[in-house]
Amino acid sequence: MNDTQRQRLIELVRELSVIEGEVTLASGLVSDHYVDMRRATLHHEAAPLIGHVMLDMLEEQGFGAGEIDSVGGLTMGADPVATAILHAAASRGQDIDAFVVRKAAKDHGMKKRIEGPAIEGRKVVILEDTSTTGGSPLEALEAAREAGAEVVAVAVVVDRKTGAQERIELAGVPYFAALSIDELR
Repeated sequence: MNDTQRQRLIELVRELSVIEGEVTLASGLVSDHYVDMRRATLHHEAAPLIGHVMLDMLEEQGFGAGEIDSVGGLTMGADPVATAILHAAASRGQDIDAFVVRKAAKDHGMKKRIEGPAIEGRKVVILEDTSTTGGSPLEALEAAREAGAEVVAVAVVVDRKTGAQERIELAGVPYFAALSIDELR
C-alpha cells in the first residue's frame, strides 16, 4: 500500500471526521466519539485518497481489477467510497464498476433495489465508509447475493473495532479495513 497516501488519509480523516463527545451510533451503541466519514469521503483531497488507498488495499488482498468486477454498498455511506474506487481504478486504466444498494426497492420506474451496471453473475466487494456492528454491509451483502452477485469481500475505510469484522466473517466473506479507529484517535 502507498504509505504516503495512507498517512495523508489518516491525517485528513483525523482532522475532518473524528468528533469527540458522546454520541449514539446507528447501531444503538453509545460512543465517546463519532467518525463522520462523509466529511472525508466528499472532500476534494480525501476522496481521491480514499479511492487509491482502498484500491491498493484490495489489490494487496487479491481483489484488484481482474479479480473483481464492481464495488458498492448500502446508500449513503458506501456511495462516495464506491465512486472513489471507480475513479482510482479508471485512472490506472482498470475496469471496476460501482453500484448502489437502496435501503428498499423503489415502488416506481424499474422498481430496483440495486442501481448501476448489473451485478448478476459478477464478483463484487461490498463497501462501507465506517463500520461499527457490520449491519449496513451485511444488509448490502444480502441484497447483492439476492441480485445474483458473488460477494467476494467486504471492505471499509474505517473499522471502529466493535464487532463488524467478526459478524461479517461469520457471513462467509473476508473483511478488510483501510484504517483502524486506533490510528485516528
